[in-house]
Order: sequence, then C-alpha cells, then structure tokens
Amino acid sequence: MIVDERTVAFINSLDTGNTPFLNEIEKEAKKTNVPIIRTEMQSFMKVLLAMHKPMSILEVGCAIGFSALLMSEYAPAGCKITTIEKYEKRIPIARENFKRAGKEESITLLEGDAMDWLKKLEGPYDFIFMDAAKGQYIHFLPDILRLLKPEGILLSDNVLQDGDIIQSRYAVTRRNRTIHTRMRDYLYELKHHPQLETAILPVGDGITLSVRKV
Repeated sequence: MIVDERTVAFINSLDTGNTPFLNEIEKEAKKTNVPIIRTEMQSFMKVLLAMHKPMSILEVGCAIGFSALLMSEYAPAGCKITTIEKYEKRIPIARENFKRAGKEESITLLEGDAMDWLKKLEGPYDFIFMDAAKGQYIHFLPDILRLLKPEGILLSDNVLQDGDIIQSRYAVTRRNRTIHTRMRDYLYELKHHPQLETAILPVGDGITLSVRKV
C-alpha cells in the first residue's frame, strides 16, 4: 500500500462499481487469486477513456480479460482492442469471458510472448495499457513507442511495487533486485524520453500516464 489505507478505503467506498458482468468477473478473479487492476485504477481508467475516446487499444497483459472487458465497456462504440497473454492457463478463461460478454468481435486475444508480438504488430494505437511482467516494461518500450500514435496515451500499472521502488536496491530482496532496477530504468526513461510527457501517480500500486508528443 503506497497511499494511506484509510484514504484508499474512503475513496473506493464512493465508487459506483461496474456492470453486473464485470462485477462477476472481478469476484471470480479474487476468488481464484488472479491479479486484476484495483478499484482506484478502474476509476482512473474509465475517466481516461471518457476523455480520450480511443478507437484502437493495445493491452500488454490480459490475464483473464477483466481490464480488456472494462475498456471495451467504457470506450466508444466500435473501439477495437488487441490484448496479449502468454500464461496458458489463463488464455482459455479470457476467451470464455470475452464470449460470455459478447465481445469476441471487438477484442482480439494474441497468445504468446509480448516481446514477439510487439515486434509483429503495426498499429498505430490510440491507447496502450501496460500490465504485464514488470521487469519487461523497459524492454517493451521501443516497440510500444513505435506503435503509439502522436497524442496517444500510454498507461502503465504497478510501477511503484508497493513502495519498494523508493528503497535502495540493496534494501529489497535479492530475487526482486533485477525487477527493481529495470522498473527504475523504465520510470527514468518515461520521464526523460523526448517523445513523451509523463506523470507518475500514486494510484493503486503506482501508475504512469504518458502522452506521446506530436
């Protein structure tokens, strides 16, 4: 928790929730310990979608499809979403969820490693949501920038790692040091890249909101 727990609980208590189907998927995810975007991130994403009105979205990291379904629900009618997932056990669940929601025509699920798919995709995309392996964000970035259209939005989740990101590299567990270093590199690159204007925000587990300059 990077923001006071009581503050987050109060903010989330005001949330109006989602559609019954999305609420059902969220309950199923929590029951099976599948990580999905937090309530405060859901609210933030819905506002972005309402403001930006993207017609083409790329998601890196699908899991069971909750965030793709949320974006499909709150993006403009006719919006097309492409989402990538490599964890084999979650892919059929995501496909079934898209089928249950009647979103098979608007959401395309690509199976396999995001690094491989990002090199094959052509874009451009109005909106890109990064929510995959945190240690890979920095490696995905060159292709993400190639695929993001001018004035497009890049939204990245879980960038503050429960506050560990502000710690010294040697203060985090040895097994997390590589991710820690790579995420710091990612944040630095987003803030200093000449093609991007980026804000780092303490929403959920930390997010970055980047806009590609014209």
